[in-house]
Amino acid sequence: MDILVIGAGHAGCEAALAAARMGLRTAVVTLRADRIGFMPCNPAIGGLGKGHLVRELDALGGEMGRAIDAAGIQFRLLNRSKGPAVWSPRAQADKDLYASIMRRRLESQPNLTILSTSIEGLDVERGTDGRARVRGVRTVAGDTIDTRAVIITTGTFLDATMHCGRDQTAGGRSGEPATSGLSASFRALGFRLGRLKTGTPPRLQRDSIDFTRFEVQLGDEPPRPFSHATQSLAVEQVPCWIAETTPEVHEVVLANLHQAPMYNGQIRSTGPRYCPSIEDKVVRFSTRGSHHLFLEPEGRTSPEIYVNGLSTSLPRDVQHEMVRCIPGLEQAEIARYGYAVEYDYVPSDQLQDTLETRAVGGLYLAGQINGTSGYEEAAAQGLMAGINAAASCIGLPPLVLRRSEAYIGVLVDDLVRMELVEPYRMFTSRAEFRLALRIDNAADRLMPHAERYGLLANDARTIRDRDVEEAARIRRALGKRAPAAARAVVELDMSGAAGVTFEQLLRIPKVRLSELAAWIPEADNSRPEVLERVEVETKYAGYVRRQEREAAAMARLDDKVIPLELHFDTVAGLSAEAAQKLAARRPRTIGQASRIDGVRAADLSLLVVHLERNARSRAPTAGGR
Repeated sequence: MDILVIGAGHAGCEAALAAARMGLRTAVVTLRADRIGFMPCNPAIGGLGKGHLVRELDALGGEMGRAIDAAGIQFRLLNRSKGPAVWSPRAQADKDLYASIMRRRLESQPNLTILSTSIEGLDVERGTDGRARVRGVRTVAGDTIDTRAVIITTGTFLDATMHCGRDQTAGGRSGEPATSGLSASFRALGFRLGRLKTGTPPRLQRDSIDFTRFEVQLGDEPPRPFSHATQSLAVEQVPCWIAETTPEVHEVVLANLHQAPMYNGQIRSTGPRYCPSIEDKVVRFSTRGSHHLFLEPEGRTSPEIYVNGLSTSLPRDVQHEMVRCIPGLEQAEIARYGYAVEYDYVPSDQLQDTLETRAVGGLYLAGQINGTSGYEEAAAQGLMAGINAAASCIGLPPLVLRRSEAYIGVLVDDLVRMELVEPYRMFTSRAEFRLALRIDNAADRLMPHAERYGLLANDARTIRDRDVEEAARIRRALGKRAPAAARAVVELDMSGAAGVTFEQLLRIPKVRLSELAAWIPEADNSRPEVLERVEVETKYAGYVRRQEREAAAMARLDDKVIPLELHFDTVAGLSAEAAQKLAARRPRTIGQASRIDGVRAADLSLLVVHLERNARSRAPTAGGR
C-alpha cells in the first residue's frame, strides 16, 4: 500500500480521492462504510468563509463542491448586501444523499480500496538520520498494514466521550464508538495532545412542528452551484424557517446550569467560540431576550428537522422542556437529543506546512484532529494532505499555497503558526487579501495547480477555458464607446460625454454590467457568473492592484528561506521570547516567521541581517574556487 487514510469523513474522503487520482495505491479505513462522508452535525455545506474553501477545493480537483451540487436542497449566496470579497455560497443538504454520493465516488475511484476495521497504533522506524518514519499501522485485530504514508483524519473520535446531562458514553458521535489506541500511540511517539469539545442540537420530528408560526427562509432563484463543472441547478428547493428563543427558554437553561456539563465541571475542555451552545449564549449574553434559531430539514423527505443554534448537552428532560417553550414547538417531539463530545486533538504547531508531522516522516494529519471545526475546513486539509503525501511518494514538490493565493493557504498557515486555544473556524476576516481571493476567480487562481498534479477533470478544464475566453471578450468590449442609450442607464448628467466607454460607465458604483449588456453583444446572454466577475474586477481594479502589491511584498518575505539547521539562540540581539517561539515552530521562511505571535518586527530585522551575513560568509571570494 502506498497511502493509508484513517477515517472517511470529509477530510478522509478528499485525502483518499486526491492520492488515488495521482496514481498512488490508496486505502481508506473506516469502522462503517455506511458513514462515509456523513454529516453528524449541521446538514449544510458552505457559509461565510467556508464557501470560499469549497470553491477552492473544487478548483483543485476536490469532490465536495460536486457532491453538494448533486445533494443540495436549498442554495443561497450570503452577504450579497456587502462587497464581493465576502460573498459566500451555502447549501442545505440532503445529508443521506450527500453521504451516498460521496461513498459511490470512493467506491468507483481507481486505485482506491475501502477497508472496514479499526486502527490501534502506528509502526515507525528510525532512519539513518535519526528521524522517525511511519512504516505501517496495527489494526484492532492485531494485523499490520504496511504503507509508505499515513493520513489520519479521525475527527472527534480520538479517546472521545459524549455528554448528555450527567450521562457519559464513550463515542465520537451518537451510536459510534471512540478510537482510543491512537491517542496512546501519539503519546508514545512524543506528540503533545490536547482536549477540545464540540456539540450538536436536538433534532425534531417534522410532523410535530407548527411551521405556520415561523418566518420562511427561501433559497435563491436561480440557485448557484458550488462546482465550476456544474453549469446549472435544476432543483426544486425546499424552505427553511427562522425561529427565536424566548425569556422562558432562558429561564429553563439558567435553572438547570448545575446539570450542564460545561458548567458543573464535568467538561473541562474548550468548545468553539463561534458556534456556542445555548447554555453559553444565555450566560454570555444575559441581557438579550432572544436568540435566532434556524429550522433546517435534514433531507428532502427526511422526517427530522435540525435546530441550528440550539446546540446543548443539558439532560434529556430539560431539552424537552426548553424546546416546548419556543412558540410553534409547543407540541414538538425530539427525534434525537443534543449532546456534547470531548475528544483528543494534536495541537497543529507540531505540523509542517505540508500537514506532515515534524516528529514522524510520512505521517500526515487533517481535519478536526488538528484543532479545527467544520466540514469545509476538514475537507480542505484532507485534500492538501492527500496531495502532499502522494507528491512525496512519487518525487514531486509539495503543494504549499500562499496566504495571498487561497483561503486554503490562510487556513494551513494559521494552523501551523498559531497557538490555538479553541477550535479554529475559517472567516473572510482571516484573509488579508480577501478582495483578490473571491469565489468567482478560484479557478484562475488554483486550477493550474490541479493540472500540474493531475487532479483536474476534463469537464472542469473545458468550462474554465470557455469562461476565460468569454470574460476576455467582454473586457475588450468594455473599451468601446458607449452609445447614448447605454449612457442613459446611469441616470446622471452625461452631457458632453459622447466619448465615454462602457468601462467608464461600469466604474460608476450603482451601474451593473447586466444593465449594459443589451448594448454589448459580447456580454449579452453570457453566464451571470462571468458577467459578475468582469464587473467586480472592473469596479475594484484599483483596490485589487493595491492588494497585489501587498501580496508581492509578502511573497518576497516568503521567498527568504530560513535554513533548517539554524539555531535561533545564536542570532545576536534576538529576544528570548522570539528565539523560543521560532525554535518551537521552525518556520521555513521569514514570511512565516513574521506571522508567529510574539515575533516582533525588530526580531525579524535581526534575523534577516543574520541570514545575509551568513550568506556572505559562505559566498566564494573573488577569484576563489
